[in-house]
Amino acid sequence: MQGRVEWTGGKNMVGINSNGQTIEMNWDDGPSPMQLTLQMVGACSLVDVVIGLKSRNFSKVWVEMDSTRNDESPRYFTSMHMVYHVVGDVPLKLVERVVQKSHEKYCSVSHSIRDDCKMTYSVEVHAE
Repeated sequence: MQGRVEWTGGKNMVGINSNGQTIEMNWDDGPSPMQLTLQMVGACSLVDVVIGLKSRNFSKVWVEMDSTRNDESPRYFTSMHMVYHVVGDVPLKLVERVVQKSHEKYCSVSHSIRDDCKMTYSVEVHAE
């Protein structure tokens, strides 16, 4: 995997992957690198959830995230709490198992976060 980040003036940057796709960042007004890191933990795990529910009848899946960071530099994440939402006819126990597997084994982004970051989650299933 390769990438590049370029400063584009002021507090702005652009990240460019090896396919030439870009994402714009601003370290004050956002999305900041830490905001994107938090969202990418959610995105990585959400992929696992959608793939894990592939044969089930659902219409919408999202994850809401809340985090805390160290007060002093380096301002690493000290905790993340994720609430997974699934709309559809899916057993709660199944979603909980898929989310657990994501956090235990599959989500590479969450496994790239410091070991002392406390990660917690809950699951809510909503009817169509």
